[in-house]
Order: sequence, then C-alpha cells, then structure tokens
Amino acid sequence: MKQQFTFFATTGLFLSSATFAQKQQPNIIYIFTDQQTATAMSCAGNADINTPNMDRLAREGIRFTNAYCAAPLSTPSRAAMMTGVPSGLSGMLKNGAQLKAPYSENTIGTLLKEKGYDCGYAGKWHLPESDIPDGKFGFRKVYEHNDYGLAEASVEFLSEKRDKPFFLVVSFDNPHNICEYARGQNTFYATIEEPEIGDCPNLPSNFAIAPFDAEVIRTEQAANPQIYPVVNYSTDDWRRYRNAYYRLVENVDKEIGKIIDALDKQKLWDNTIVIFSSDHGDGNAAHHWNQKSALYEETTNIPFIVRLPKQKTRGLVKEQLINNGIDFFATICDYAGVALPSYCSGQSLRNVLEEKNQDFNETVVTETLFDEGTTKGWMVRTKDYKYVVYDKGRYREQLYDMRTDRQEMINLAMERKYKNILDEHRRLLNNWHEKNNIPKDKRATPQ
Repeated sequence: MKQQFTFFATTGLFLSSATFAQKQQPNIIYIFTDQQTATAMSCAGNADINTPNMDRLAREGIRFTNAYCAAPLSTPSRAAMMTGVPSGLSGMLKNGAQLKAPYSENTIGTLLKEKGYDCGYAGKWHLPESDIPDGKFGFRKVYEHNDYGLAEASVEFLSEKRDKPFFLVVSFDNPHNICEYARGQNTFYATIEEPEIGDCPNLPSNFAIAPFDAEVIRTEQAANPQIYPVVNYSTDDWRRYRNAYYRLVENVDKEIGKIIDALDKQKLWDNTIVIFSSDHGDGNAAHHWNQKSALYEETTNIPFIVRLPKQKTRGLVKEQLINNGIDFFATICDYAGVALPSYCSGQSLRNVLEEKNQDFNETVVTETLFDEGTTKGWMVRTKDYKYVVYDKGRYREQLYDMRTDRQEMINLAMERKYKNILDEHRRLLNNWHEKNNIPKDKRATPQ
C-alpha cells in the first residue's frame, strides 16, 4: 500500500557514508516527557520548580510558548508525532489504538532509516505497546519503558562509533507518575518526599471552575473516579499534588542532564539538533482538573525547545503556533532531507528556527476523545483567541482572549458582540476537517 502515495524524493532511499559526510545531515535527538505542561519549567518563569537542564536547552536554543499537542492523550499524541497526521485521520484517538497502514509503514523512523539514519528509540512507546518492538517502525530498541537507566542507555547509544547520522528518541515516562500519586499508589520511577504544607506550591490563579465552563468536563470527571480521583480534594490536597508534580518534573530534568553531559563530553553539539517537548500536559489543579483530555491550556500547551547545531540561534522565545505532532514530523523530515508523504499537512519550522522567515501557522487544532470516556472535543488556537467545542452538554463552546485571559476564566462565547469571532473560528475548524480529509462530526461546529 505504501507505493500508492507520492514521495517527491530526488535521491535514492539509501545514501553512502561518503554522501552523508558531504551532505552533513545533522544528528537529531528528540527528548520528550509524558504529561508536562508548558509552564512546568523554571525557564518559563515558574518559581515553584527548578529545571536547570531544560533551562540550558532554552538558553542555548529557542523556546516556543505556543506549542500545542495534537491530542491531550498519550497514544493519539504520539501517533501524530510518529506519522505526521492528526489522530482523527489515522484513527488513533484512544489509548491502545493500533497503528495502521499506510501510516504505520511511513513512520518518522522508517523514513529516516531509508535515508540512511541510524534510528534508535529509548523508553516509553505506547503505540500501543509499552515498549517499542525491536526493529519495527524504523527503530532499533535502545531501552525499555523505564525511566531508571533510560538516560544511561541513551548515553551508550550516543557513544557508539558510526559513519552515518543518527536519530535518537528518548521518551521519559515522568511526570506521568502524578497519575499514580493522585490515586494513592506507588510512583514507579521516582520517590516523592512530602514537605510540610507551608512548603508546597500555592494554588494557581485559575484554580476555580470558571463560569460557563463546559458541563461535560464535570460529567466525565464524575463518571471516571479512577482517572479523576480528585473530586473531593481539599485545597491542601491540591497543593500537595502540585508539589509532587513539580518534583517529578525535576526528577526528569536531572536525567536529561546526563544526556546533555554526554553531548558535551563527546563534542556532538556541532552537528546535532536537540528537540525537547512533551506528549501533552496535566491539569495541575487549574479549574480543579488533574490528568489530560480536557482542552484547557494546562493540558494542551506543552514545552517545545529546539537547540540547533553550533547555537546558531540562542536564548530566543517565540510565539509561533506549533502542533508538536504534525509540525514536529515535518521539521524532522526537512532537516533529514526526507520528502513528506503526500497525506501530511504539517509545516517545517526550519525557516523560523534559522531566522529566515517568521511566518508560520495561523491556526493550530487539537482534538480529543476523553480517556475512558465518550466525549469528543476540538480546540482551534489563533493568534489572539482560543476556541473550544465539545460534542455534547451545556456551554459546550468556549472562546477565550489569549492576550488577556490565558487562564481561561471568561467565556466570550456567551457574549453576542463576539459572534463574528466565534463564527470565524467555527469556519476554521470546518476548514481543518476538510484540509485533513477527516469526516466532520456534525456536532463539531454549531451553526
């Protein structure tokens, strides 16, 4: 089925080592966490957390403040990263969904391997297996789904002698252990010390459930107490939750530091691109929400940092709208010299990263199907506004002014004077469905 799709490559699938040396394809390292919201880094101005290694990448590279996951759930988000298509197109809307052809045959690992890259995958896979099957999807398995030893295995991969460029994915589980913490279970990959309550972070400014918030969010929360065991949390419970969450992020940061140290030691920076991100965020007590699925900023807005070789651009903070699924895929393909499959609609960030052209997406769309639930939802982010619509319930449409209300406390969809802006975002969502050949759910865009 693979041959049915057009690839506009002008070279063969494999290049010799001499050709690689001549072309100087960069090494690429993609480090990503699971369930880290964009503000859970000290370089993002968060005084409740200390992430020196993420901060270093930001200091020596570019940090994007408006990067969004393709879907706020692990399998759908990771599927978009690995295939370059929205999860609604690939059919990967649920955890446990299986990659299907043609997307399974043209993963980012497959395409880069065909171009001559040595592709390794270390850590959590979740598509749907916990560990990546060795030798499948273009990757050799470098390490299992286990944060303990993951950095060390990645360092060993980096130390291998090779005459070709490499693409290494390092996928950490944490801070996903916040899910186990909330359920009172043991955290698998970190130990959390509970401080006195006075030493815990305060509650966020948007801790309250906003007026005219989507009713279905609370319906899903009440229906799935195993996933959302926070309904009866006290304010102290939420503060302890936030403390645990930030400590889990700090634990990952220390592990990332081992990889950064190896890059220093082996002098790999001059021809290595490092990208840091996360598959989705966490509610982190905003609007009384834990976990993901809901289309709040805390769950959809994720870290995205790119450190180019030789620090060509450094210490920059940019506001371009990014989908860290399909745009990530397009960017990796661009730098590796791989033509995008014809069904991919993502945009490469290369011109933005290299300061050649700052024009990029005017809109980003995130889609959701609630974990263990039935509710679908869509988010459209534009320069100034964010539009959210769910497929059922009261107040299922939200519109927020991202210039003045990033905390999402004032739903402008309730005001007649914003009808034109609301209609424009409805139109943008319709266009997104058409552009990506995704059958439009009639409930997606109210008229």
